[in-house]
Amino acid sequence: MTHASFASTDTIRAMFSVAMSRMYRSEVPRYRDMAQIVAEIDAKTLAGDFALEERLKRDGRFDLLGIERHGAIRVGTPEELSGVRRLFAVMGMSPVGYYDLSAAGVPVHSTAFRPVTDEALRRNPFRIFTSLLRLELIADADLRREAATILARRRIFTPRCLQLIETRERNGGLDEKEAHEFVAQALETFRWHGEATVSAMVYDAFRKTHPLIADVVCFKGPHINHLTLPSLDIDAVQRSMAAQGLNPKAIVEGPPARAHPILLRQTSFRAIEEPIVFAGERGAHAARFGEIEQRGVALTAKGRALYDRLLAATNAAAPVASDGSNADRYMAELGRQFIAFPDDDATLRAQGLAFFRYLPVAESSSRRGAPSLADGFEGLARTGHIRIEPILYEDFLPVSAAGIFQSNLGEGGQSIAANANRAAFEEALGARVVDELALYAEAEASSRAATLEALGSKGADSGA
Repeated sequence: MTHASFASTDTIRAMFSVAMSRMYRSEVPRYRDMAQIVAEIDAKTLAGDFALEERLKRDGRFDLLGIERHGAIRVGTPEELSGVRRLFAVMGMSPVGYYDLSAAGVPVHSTAFRPVTDEALRRNPFRIFTSLLRLELIADADLRREAATILARRRIFTPRCLQLIETRERNGGLDEKEAHEFVAQALETFRWHGEATVSAMVYDAFRKTHPLIADVVCFKGPHINHLTLPSLDIDAVQRSMAAQGLNPKAIVEGPPARAHPILLRQTSFRAIEEPIVFAGERGAHAARFGEIEQRGVALTAKGRALYDRLLAATNAAAPVASDGSNADRYMAELGRQFIAFPDDDATLRAQGLAFFRYLPVAESSSRRGAPSLADGFEGLARTGHIRIEPILYEDFLPVSAAGIFQSNLGEGGQSIAANANRAAFEEALGARVVDELALYAEAEASSRAATLEALGSKGADSGA
């Protein structure tokens, strides 16, 4: 079979994200309500800002409005983690970033399976935040052994799904018919099941240790626990969800609202309790919710360090109460702290706090004179021969991700000590995770080199 006969990984990823969205919207009616709120507020935002639509179209983001950007799952064993790595590879998704959520008391560590090239992200940016349960962080040895025994019995992939993964690995791709079948089979891994694999007594024992452990161990597979829509005005969505009774989180997590957004802001409605059958006994479990995100520029290591310092200072001065009762005080303190973070692109770039993409300005010679490399890169930027654009942040915030998990798993559970172990995670994964900062640095450097090459050619053509 030739490569021309294969469905592209971008196409398969798009097919999968559409199928996942349809499944989740049918399973979680409240998510459909949230999606309607987002659509209405996006429409109002666009109507009030005529330049915004042009910017979104120029960046290739306009057609992605209303389309889920990511979902999240939790797996229980190294074998399951390695298996989902192989599954997501069929869709052109690589593991990017290492997240130690034990730092926030959640007994998992995680990565994000996502496309890594600009072109693939423009075609379909869908990604899955994937967490691996850390059994070694369960203090009770008997419960730890019982969890391992339960997880060892389950199989989260259909036999046909595994066959198709092996076909792709052997042949280098899937044809169109195989791709459609793969999407249908892969979806079964993430489907919700209303029956637990354990008794209510066993479930309660795990839940008392930590709610997330119960969610991972006691069910047939890694059900998708949330999907996330992009928003053009996340604060307006937050207010509207509260007004319409969707019970959102107390705060929008991440940095405060800014003229020039940085990193990622996110919020969600709280997980709903759903009926579950535990070995014939009726009960309930809360795991699934809907999330909204709004993204800004990717920060450099220096920018991330400043962000982390200001967020830590906020949490020290006004930690969010478990019931969210001091949300206003927290948000006020967050805004006060982040005055120290420059809020204009020129300063962010000059101080090396964020990543930017460079593009040669078309037809610049007729308006500004022929470009001359003798002016240097900054000189060419000042004279308007180079357009400078923020590079969009495509990854996650460890603290924010942990906060979303905690707030949607409910109260209770034993404390978990911080204990990062990237080497163990990569061993379980069966691969190295990609350094997200290296991806942004490479994108910036390559755009700079390509721009200089293009301007040099223009200058030569003009006799400069």
